[in-house]
Amino acid sequence: MGDQSRMTLLFVSRLWRRGLLLACLLLTAPAWSADILLTAAEDSAGVQAFAQALAQQRPEDHVTFTALKDLPAPNQLPSNTRLILLDLPGLDWRLQDTQGPPTLVLRISRLQARQRLGTAHPAKISLLWSDPPLERQLNLIASILPQARRIGVLYGADSEFLLPELRQYATPKGLEIVPQRWDNISDSRPLQTLFKNSDVLLGLDDPQLYNPKTAKNLLLSSYAQQLPLIGPNAGFVRAGSLASTYSDQTDWLAVLDRLLDHPPANWPRTLYPEHFKVVGNPQVARSLGIEQVDEVAVAARLAEGEKRP
Repeated sequence: MGDQSRMTLLFVSRLWRRGLLLACLLLTAPAWSADILLTAAEDSAGVQAFAQALAQQRPEDHVTFTALKDLPAPNQLPSNTRLILLDLPGLDWRLQDTQGPPTLVLRISRLQARQRLGTAHPAKISLLWSDPPLERQLNLIASILPQARRIGVLYGADSEFLLPELRQYATPKGLEIVPQRWDNISDSRPLQTLFKNSDVLLGLDDPQLYNPKTAKNLLLSSYAQQLPLIGPNAGFVRAGSLASTYSDQTDWLAVLDRLLDHPPANWPRTLYPEHFKVVGNPQVARSLGIEQVDEVAVAARLAEGEKRP
């Protein structure tokens, strides 16, 4: 009996230690983890790098990338999947089905959404805007060109819907929006008219107006008139505009990390990245006789202004 009792005690002790170990593991494990699926039409190196960066940022979650062509219809994906679309073909695929999982559409412009959705907004889809916020761009102008009051804006049929919002933000700042429609990019007369009546030109993210074919004409005209061009994006700054705000991969990962910490029911319908940077073109500043943009200081000043009510 003594040997049997000792064996029983040893067995109970081992069970207790295993139970204690299991309890410790449960206490230290994350309360929940998510299945996060990224997709895009093209499986490029950049897309893979982004997916890997998100996986490293959220080790407690199951983060995978699957090319769009390899996915079933949206309604065949598990309902608890958190879907992240990295390009517009992905959005077109997702829109074919109202029963798909909660979806974050990354880097879509206001104009692109308008072209695909009109004024509608499908359920369970959150749009994360890629174009710089209009108010942030106006604040950038006020920060680096405080003397500018007349803000010239070229627009087309696709981007006209942005004008009322632009005026809404400009009026309280004492700024005047000077709009000019540009339907024929081969005709420079609208540019000349706008330049004569403006202190600065604000570029909207409209690829019909701002593209490689129009860049030379726009930039040379702005130099000739000594009129700075702000925006429409970081790429155009490198090509020859003065400055813009923008969000890079690090900023987008920070946005996703915050959103993925919340239930999809709490995701916003639309969102501009809270994190952003400022890019300036020193050569353009010198040619226009303008002080070089201090990118870090200006970005910090703009961010502080956005935090205040």
